[in-house]
Amino acid sequence: MPDELVERARDALDAAYVPYSDYRVGAALRTADGTVFTGSNIENANYSNSLHAEEVAIAEAIKRGHREFDRLAVASGARDGVTPCGMCRQTLAEFCDDDLPVVCDEGGESTNEYTLGELLPATIGPETLEAATRIDTE
Repeated sequence: MPDELVERARDALDAAYVPYSDYRVGAALRTADGTVFTGSNIENANYSNSLHAEEVAIAEAIKRGHREFDRLAVASGARDGVTPCGMCRQTLAEFCDDDLPVVCDEGGESTNEYTLGELLPATIGPETLEAATRIDTE
């Protein structure tokens, strides 16, 4: 049996709104206190305005005052081991440490696990912007 967080990500697939791609994605993000927030992708006809499952989950958590996270699971309807896209990785990096475990569902009991740092090395963070500001003012 897959772990509970992967199951929650799979359950979130049911809420996906994907009339264009029919590619459902669900995410389950666990906070440091054990609260789990789920999200599913919500497409828009122009795609660029679509919301990704990971973004929906983290937005709900942030909205409720959570800022510390300890694990993320992602699942797709295809059970293809989908990982968060670059945009979602950057959003996660804003609020999560590099060592955040990211569990990607491959179907059945199979998963791949990465850290956020493995998925997004050399991320852009506040220190990057601070360094750029110092250079511009020199």
